[in-house]
Amino acid sequence: MSEPATLEFISDGISEDEVVFPPGDILSDELPLESDLHRDQIDLLIRILKLWWRERQDFYASGNLTIYYSPNQKKSEHFRGPDFFVVLGTQKKDRKSWVVWQEDGKYPNLIVEILSNSTAAVDKGLKKQVYQDTFRTPDYFWFDPVTMEFQGFHLVDGKYQEIQPTTDGRLWSQQLELYLGVYEGKLRLFTTENELILSSEELAEQESLRAQQAEERAQQAEQEIVRLREVLRTQGIEPENI
Repeated sequence: MSEPATLEFISDGISEDEVVFPPGDILSDELPLESDLHRDQIDLLIRILKLWWRERQDFYASGNLTIYYSPNQKKSEHFRGPDFFVVLGTQKKDRKSWVVWQEDGKYPNLIVEILSNSTAAVDKGLKKQVYQDTFRTPDYFWFDPVTMEFQGFHLVDGKYQEIQPTTDGRLWSQQLELYLGVYEGKLRLFTTENELILSSEELAEQESLRAQQAEERAQQAEQEIVRLREVLRTQGIEPENI
């Protein structure tokens, strides 16, 4: 994840005093993502969790969105943009950014950073420190979509303790009450029974496959009926008379 953006203006005969600054409550200040891998991974986590919790109205899940947390309530200072984060116990609605002092002082319950060559050091160092000491986010994970590096931490007595993986290499999130793990090169969510939580596309594909299999079974049954009728006729028995 890239570091907080700063605005730059190209002078073209316009003085700085004439520049009209936009209001501070509009879109996130986050820079564009580094690659398709990063964008697709973040989008996948958001869509799957929202689908899994589609009946719930008490959470907010987003990604690549600015979190403003200035104690002075200024959007010009103290802000970070986690790749993926979840806030529990809040209203489920769309937001342009997450402003802590406008959200009853709530910080994310879970954060996932998608590592890259340019951001790994910050994600493992400065951001981890901020999430531990300032955000006090209970669950923090990072994942590298290229090297498949995956690690997680849970806040214990104010300090992050590494989460020990299962035999399948999955990590438990106490906040989501779900496992996180790598599946086919993607960071995915799993149930308490270690079952993969499917995306809407995978659910549609699964349903299509079931329908196809049901049709094939029906065709096979019809073919078997035709075969049995022919067998009966060769024995001089009319199936209609049975």
